[in-house]
Amino acid sequence: MTTPATRAEALHLTGERTVPGIAEENYWFRRHEAAYQQLLPLCEGKTVLEAGCGEGYGAGLIATVAERVLALDYDVPTTEHVARRYHGIGVARANLVFLPLRDASVDVVANFQVIEHLWDQGAFLAECRRVLSPGGRLIVTTPNRLTFTPDSDTPLNPFHTRELAPSELDELLRDAGFEVETLHGLHHGEGVAKLDAKYGGSIIDAQLDVVMGQLPGQATWPAELLADVEAIQAADFAIHGENLDASLDLVAVAVRG
Repeated sequence: MTTPATRAEALHLTGERTVPGIAEENYWFRRHEAAYQQLLPLCEGKTVLEAGCGEGYGAGLIATVAERVLALDYDVPTTEHVARRYHGIGVARANLVFLPLRDASVDVVANFQVIEHLWDQGAFLAECRRVLSPGGRLIVTTPNRLTFTPDSDTPLNPFHTRELAPSELDELLRDAGFEVETLHGLHHGEGVAKLDAKYGGSIIDAQLDVVMGQLPGQATWPAELLADVEAIQAADFAIHGENLDASLDLVAVAVRG
């Protein structure tokens, strides 16, 4: 795992961007990694656009199976970091509602934990449809509003503009001209469920109790909790179509007609 002394070589911890190799971030990193691993077969041998690449680990995973990967992000330090760390990936800065690609130029658009940040989700999806070839796939993952911000239509996370319930994501994709091929949810698998039981019903709440009110990366973690979080693997999460409203993240695959 990355030590505090070497964190500056990665990216500044904001509390929102998920960064691999940091023990305190490992729950969120593995939760996101589980979705990438589940969906990698859809990218095999394809030309893939990752719209909103963040730290770049997802684009790096996709590049292990795809023919070509282009990673876009709006933040300049982020794109510079991705270009340095993940070789063999095309990287560019872009506004996601104006994708710098030709019509029908990619096979897959991957959008992982990004759409909830966008002010104009419809315009973004229209751009995705434009750059996808006929029959191309859009892959979207996003927090489930019903479990992420259950008591309000206004996101509690200040980085989010609009969170989506399962039916809302389905409607948004269909209104943009996509056929929804699958709409699944990510849940705690057996490994993380054991940690839920160990920590009073929620390993998420146990982590939030430590970090809330602290600057990112500055909280002091109980040693046992940190060890348990650090040990979590992507295989400790499950993605399926059952009990969708209770899922933590939504995982959608939509096809351009």
